[in-house]
Amino acid sequence: MTRMGLCIGLKPEVIARYKEVHAAVWPEVLAAITAANIGNYSIFLREPENLLFAYWEYTGEDFDADMELMKQNPSMREWWTICDPLQQPLETRAPGEWWARMEPVFFHA
Repeated sequence: MTRMGLCIGLKPEVIARYKEVHAAVWPEVLAAITAANIGNYSIFLREPENLLFAYWEYTGEDFDADMELMKQNPSMREWWTICDPLQQPLETRAPGEWWARMEPVFFHA
């Protein structure tokens, strides 16, 4: 199992909309996330900086392949057309990233 943290900005004028859509995530989107071997998925919002922090646990063996399967899911693609315009990617993210991956520096079980 791999614990992963990611962050991205959220446009301040759409915070209420972002919360609204995430209060009722479509079952097809949740199924696609689960099928990609992602569990314990949470998103946190920090205001007034308007930063989103996502945490999940990946239990698969080929992350890139699982992400590709998720990208091919029509419900996920439709979900992203709603959510992506609300987000503000960090300028410092790595090439090809939308959400910036974070380095784990501490864990206590």
